[in-house]
Amino acid sequence: MQLNHLDLSVPDVAAACAFLTRHFGFALLQTKGNHGMAILAGEGGVVLVLTRHEEPSYPKTFHIGFLVDDAGKVGAKHAELQAAGVTGLSPVQEMRGGPGFYCRSDWGILLEVAQRTPARDT
Repeated sequence: MQLNHLDLSVPDVAAACAFLTRHFGFALLQTKGNHGMAILAGEGGVVLVLTRHEEPSYPKTFHIGFLVDDAGKVGAKHAELQAAGVTGLSPVQEMRGGPGFYCRSDWGILLEVAQRTPARDT
């Protein structure tokens, strides 16, 4: 069975869409209902559906994790988000075998960016 999509509730579909396309490489496929819904495609075939909800609520630990293939890209993404004024950025730190950091989106979802060192055969 293959995961088809994730549907996230956000208060401002257009703003969330702009953030994810600008900073995380998603492509806008379609909008519906006066920006009440947007369908985004990401690398590797992942599809995100953003649905308008005035007051979305997520558990504190709910998050979306993004992996990059090079440790330098973690620092570059952190600097990009900091320059864009994204608040709540954690410092880049060692996380499960590689560098990573967290930030919280304007709509309340925790985002993780990390690089993982492949496990070695012993």
